[in-house]
Amino acid sequence: MRRMPPSSKSRHAAKRPAGRGFAARHEAGRALRSRTPRSSHSKLNVVQKGRDVIALLERSNRGRIARLVPIRYGRMLHSPFAFLRGAATTMAFDLASTPVSGLHVQACGDAHLMNFGGFATPERHLVFDVNDFDETLRAPWEWDLKRLATSVTVAARHLGQSKRHVSAATMAAVAGYREKMAWYASMGALELWYQRIDASQVSELHLDSLDRQALAAPLNPVTEHRYPRLTKAVGATHRIKEERPLIYRPRRGDRTIANIPQLLARYRATLPADRHTLLERFDLIDVAIKVVGVGSVGTRCAIALLMTADQEPLFLQFKEARVSVLETYVGRGLYANQGERIVVGQRLMQAASDIFLGWTTDPVLKVDFYVRQLRDCKTAADVENMDHPHLLDYAGHCGAALARAHAKAGDAAAISGYIGKSAALDEAITQFAAAYADQNQKDYETLRTAVKHGRIAAMDA
Repeated sequence: MRRMPPSSKSRHAAKRPAGRGFAARHEAGRALRSRTPRSSHSKLNVVQKGRDVIALLERSNRGRIARLVPIRYGRMLHSPFAFLRGAATTMAFDLASTPVSGLHVQACGDAHLMNFGGFATPERHLVFDVNDFDETLRAPWEWDLKRLATSVTVAARHLGQSKRHVSAATMAAVAGYREKMAWYASMGALELWYQRIDASQVSELHLDSLDRQALAAPLNPVTEHRYPRLTKAVGATHRIKEERPLIYRPRRGDRTIANIPQLLARYRATLPADRHTLLERFDLIDVAIKVVGVGSVGTRCAIALLMTADQEPLFLQFKEARVSVLETYVGRGLYANQGERIVVGQRLMQAASDIFLGWTTDPVLKVDFYVRQLRDCKTAADVENMDHPHLLDYAGHCGAALARAHAKAGDAAAISGYIGKSAALDEAITQFAAAYADQNQKDYETLRTAVKHGRIAAMDA
């Protein structure tokens, strides 16, 4: 049985062998079962040494905006599912001691149910895909799949579903991954690269009129829809509305987001020439801090309002790019700038990415950022209100989307050869997810106790 020790630094592990066709790579993947049986993935051996949940979370807060950290904890306390979303660093610690096949992919690093969704491609098609890459790094494919499966189990338990339904939904996620990986493994390289999942196939997404708008309108309907909600008129121009403590403008002397014009200039240089030309039509109007997500709360995030001379708005989001939670266990990536790491990983994994995706850095604060549109026809599923049939269906779609992302940047033939056609891996990872959901519940209670006893502060916002 092969394990990934915490000290491993296998930056370039398991790249696709040159000159080997589908059959050879498929059989090579199958042969890996002798070292790491598929049944071994059911095991969770929590390493207790160094595993202080609160200490791990506090360590992940280093460098964050201190006054916002209580909001992070407040959001994690909403439910065990919310806790799991905010505890990627804890699960990375635990996954590092689980069995792995030895096959690496460009991993998401935080592949839970809420990090999948719908968005528009540059051609204005609505697709369903992985949509969060803050933790992306080359790592074992099993880690992403186990985090996804665990999130299904935790969500289903939180929804009060029966033990049988919880297991079925989790199995659906792994089966979706297995079946689609086998399908992608049989494709040629170019055919695979062009694959995408149409968002209309995912009934759980809240598309309503959004798909019709996106397909019919040449501009960005979401920007136009959000513009009045996020701004207010100030004389002849507009400014971003403050909604403290979640949206606020930095005060004088506050270097949380400093020198946005300089950051913007460095960001422009990372765009292709055609996007650079497009962005030159917009002028910077205003900027504000915006608190986002669960695990990201406290990191530096700004939204910038830009407008053309004809008053066409564009919102860009500058999001702090921190070191991936996976780096401790698989080694540093290829990029010194963490924003570039995220952008390259996103482009590798997604079927299509935001045309304004780029990166920048603040040399004074020594903080890297990646930049994207604040929204681009993004839509998500309401996981916390799903019944069993919808969760079952949605979990399968997420598994399929994860398989497509891994296949695009990994060796689908080898992974599919290892997984095989039977439900052996489905059953093993479902057992793992149940065990980890139990551990997650304990960790959630640990956080609640720490807040109750004043070890840390939490704020609901």
